[in-house]
Amino acid sequence: MKLGLGLYKHMLTKQNYQFAKQCGATHLVIHMVDYFKQGKGNPSDNQPTGGDKGWGMAGDPDKLWSLDELLQIKKEINEAGLELEAIENFDPAHWHDVLLDGPKKQEQLENVKTIIRTLGEAKIPIMGYNFSIAGVCGRITGPFARGGAMSVGMESSDDTPIPNGMVWNMIYDTNAKEGFLPQITHEELWSRYENFLNEILPVAKESNVIMALHPDDPPLPFMRKQPRLVYQPEMYERVIKINPSKYNQFELCLGTLAEMSEGNVYEALDSFTKQNRVAYIHIRNVKGKVPRYYETFIDDGDLDMHRIIEILQNNNYTGLLIPDHTPQMNCAEPWHTGMAYALGYLKGIIK
Repeated sequence: MKLGLGLYKHMLTKQNYQFAKQCGATHLVIHMVDYFKQGKGNPSDNQPTGGDKGWGMAGDPDKLWSLDELLQIKKEINEAGLELEAIENFDPAHWHDVLLDGPKKQEQLENVKTIIRTLGEAKIPIMGYNFSIAGVCGRITGPFARGGAMSVGMESSDDTPIPNGMVWNMIYDTNAKEGFLPQITHEELWSRYENFLNEILPVAKESNVIMALHPDDPPLPFMRKQPRLVYQPEMYERVIKINPSKYNQFELCLGTLAEMSEGNVYEALDSFTKQNRVAYIHIRNVKGKVPRYYETFIDDGDLDMHRIIEILQNNNYTGLLIPDHTPQMNCAEPWHTGMAYALGYLKGIIK
């Protein structure tokens, strides 16, 4: 298997590429969406959390990621001795009405198709995404990890309705009319998702780009009064049944699976890697399950990391493994130190 690192948009620098290489990573997953743009409460050296106002502003609806832009980033990554494995998450500005079934849905489906074709031209093999209206929300930050290290957790569900003009925890329309998004059913969300998959997967096949679905984080049936798609492990089986294309795969987040109220993370990992449905893996440790859990250091939670690596090796998993989150260590570079610790721990287990 391959060991890598994920980098937010503002972290796409030569220094961070060198850092990843020095930690023993061979591949990168990058974010082209800026979650920290004009957002409050999102420290630039940690994962975004925000509050009921979301992470901040979405990007430019008229500016899709260009081939030249992606090739330049890929060139700098390659020059550092690394490979670019995946891009993670679409910008809400580019596909909000795909999620909301709004008037610009068909136009924005073409946006997604263009993005996938551009990834194919750049030979970036995976597009990770989360088909979610509320997105990653309802989490809090506190000294939850060992030694009082700052980390992220959840202590109750978030029932705050989503205002018009916001989706996936980002604001795409500052001039939206007052009010809130209408609540829909789980079946309506699955219907929107089925339409999305059947529109997009033929383009993904033509472009040789794998579509990798992330489970809902936090994995509750509803967040902010909107239904969730994959909040129990077996719900991934429904994703396969919708469209069995080999380009329909999972961005398997083990921390999110561990937070789920039902199912077994080890059985899910074993099953989906045997089915060759795992494009890449997020790995972190947690204590507890929804609606009350806390992210921990990689060696200090409910997950048995040795058992996870053993399953991956037994199933001849050759994909990428990245630590997605880490508690912040008390030093000059909290995120970097936490990630170096996680990567070193994983590298030791793998060897």
